[in-house]
Amino acid sequence: MPDKSTNWTELREFRAVDLTESFVLSWDAESGSLQIDLDLCLCPEHPFYERPRPKERACYRPAVLEFPHCSGIESAASRGLADAVSCAAAKLAAGKISGLHLIDDGRYEISGAFGRVEIHAERPVLRLKEMTT
Repeated sequence: MPDKSTNWTELREFRAVDLTESFVLSWDAESGSLQIDLDLCLCPEHPFYERPRPKERACYRPAVLEFPHCSGIESAASRGLADAVSCAAAKLAAGKISGLHLIDDGRYEISGAFGRVEIHAERPVLRLKEMTT
């Protein structure tokens, strides 16, 4: 049976960013949404791209990847447990992202150094955070 999932590179939310060079810093669930704090790698065509500093290899910006109306999270850390979304998010680790797929309507899978995490939510929203000096 062919894989009918959609790779993150085909989703408009991720235009001009490179998730596979980005890092999850933390996971949080509040008000029914899953929020993932990121060090997000911007591509040169991104409107907020800046040339990397001498010791940096890419342009990274703080960002939040939000999954609104999140009804469930499944991962190795919570497999078989009936945890609330907030409890499941608290058990997830940080690390480099290796991929994100839209499995089907309302079901996403993000994978990386933290393992595989299945997210049941509405379409994600990616927002850059304000830079602090």
